[in-house]
Amino acid sequence: MRGILRRTALLTAVVALTAGTATAAERDKSPVKRPKVAVIGTGGTIAGVSESRVDFQDYQSGKIPVSELVGDLEPEVNGIADVSTVQFGNRGSGSYSIADFRELTLAVDNALRTNDAAVVTTGTDTMEEFAYWLDLTVRSDKPVVLTGAMRPWTVLGTDGPANLYNAIQLAASRKTTCFGSVIMLNDEIQAAREVRKTDALRMDTFNSGASGSLGVVDQDRVRINRAPARVEKCGRSSWRTPFDVGRIAEKDLPKVEIAYSYQGAGGEAVKAFADAGADGVVTAGTGAGGVSSSMSAARTDATKQGVVFASTTRTGNGAVYDKESGGAVVGAADLSPQKARILLLLSLAKTDDVPTIRSWFTTLGTAEFTKRG
Repeated sequence: MRGILRRTALLTAVVALTAGTATAAERDKSPVKRPKVAVIGTGGTIAGVSESRVDFQDYQSGKIPVSELVGDLEPEVNGIADVSTVQFGNRGSGSYSIADFRELTLAVDNALRTNDAAVVTTGTDTMEEFAYWLDLTVRSDKPVVLTGAMRPWTVLGTDGPANLYNAIQLAASRKTTCFGSVIMLNDEIQAAREVRKTDALRMDTFNSGASGSLGVVDQDRVRINRAPARVEKCGRSSWRTPFDVGRIAEKDLPKVEIAYSYQGAGGEAVKAFADAGADGVVTAGTGAGGVSSSMSAARTDATKQGVVFASTTRTGNGAVYDKESGGAVVGAADLSPQKARILLLLSLAKTDDVPTIRSWFTTLGTAEFTKRG
């Protein structure tokens, strides 16, 4: 009798163990929910077409629909994300206006309402401006990744497919949540605020100077080594900037120009911008923001007409620190002239109060960490 009971207990245990194993196996076979990533195409070299496979610099940009670019990455891309596409436009990056930028922000935020992340493909010529604009205006804190290519899709050794795949992989990882906009090219992740295009032709053209990259994508590994300062505010309403373009009408977008200083520079450019109705002007100065005496005099006259100035350096590195006694001339720290223009333009779209604009440049524009430990 005892033998029968032991055999019965053993059989019961085996059945229970087998049932548990079968349940686990069934769970392993259940479909894994993939992140939803929207790829928004604007054109550029990545969507370019060449006449031959060796026309690395001679090609037509913005010709291939973004849906075809993503389609060329299948089936591999299907393993990392559920990808949808939006064709916002299909032209070179320099062909877009600030009004177009406003519409792009609205398109990105709309995509992020139903997706976990967004990838924006653009031309590299003004990609840093696309990225910084989106960094300052997108309301969602979900990942926004910009990518492109230095060689068209149709040539030997094109960087486009790898860049797009890695951008989707980075977005799907959601490791840049609350980072704002980032750029992914050449396996490197760069912050929108710091990144610059530094070479006209080389594929390793984008870098972030002294700040360094945020991280890298090494095949299936997404490595983040640092974060932008705005992650401190993640989860709070203050994470968003004051620049909600949904509340800024296209007609209210101001006119902001850039004046370049050099040895013996005249003041004619600054005067012409002011006379043409510019609301703001960025000076790309020598050294720590210096401008010639003629340009300085023209700038002083223009401030009397209500023009607001941001002072930057043309050197590519270093900072022009703000002086509260600077009147209508605001120091733009280490923002490049083209990024200072973006911040000044958005600021002037909200207000013409110089102290308020100065506060945005010294907080949003500088973006330093404030917490310790």
